[in-house]
Amino acid sequence: MKHGKNLVYIIGFMGSGKSTAGKKLAAALGWSFIDLDRKIEEVAGKNIPEIFSQEGEDRFRSLETEVLRNLKSLVRTIVSTGGGTPCHGNNMEFMLETGVTVYLKMSTDQLVSRLLGSTEERPILKNIPDNELHDFIDKKLAIREQFYNKANIVVEGIGLDINNLQSIIKLGSGI
Repeated sequence: MKHGKNLVYIIGFMGSGKSTAGKKLAAALGWSFIDLDRKIEEVAGKNIPEIFSQEGEDRFRSLETEVLRNLKSLVRTIVSTGGGTPCHGNNMEFMLETGVTVYLKMSTDQLVSRLLGSTEERPILKNIPDNELHDFIDKKLAIREQFYNKANIVVEGIGLDINNLQSIIKLGSGI
């Protein structure tokens, strides 16, 4: 990690607890917290489902990359990303260059149990019937893990110990 760039990016599949972990980690470190999706909504003036339905996924991904890049000058900040953020626009490489990346790893079964019943609010899952959710997540996760696994730190998302994660980050990055 480059000196003076104290950014930690929390990555992982949707439903893996990135925002919750990010807020807890920021509180533990006494740092700021940014939820990238909320920041995108702020910049766009509309929520993520509206961006997807009105402008399409390509426009969302472009906006996501632009907003992410604009965070590079921040210090002592935890950023929870969207599930697809590392997989588009060379974002994973950007995050690796500008901070520490933490992948909250979860199995397909764990993700399905968390995401069942909340698919309407998630544009990628909106049209996936519950009985097809497992296969969809399994396939999408297999593609995304090639990006997620590049993270500096990989931890289990279930039963995450924030104090342990804080220690790992401090040891691994010198923050």
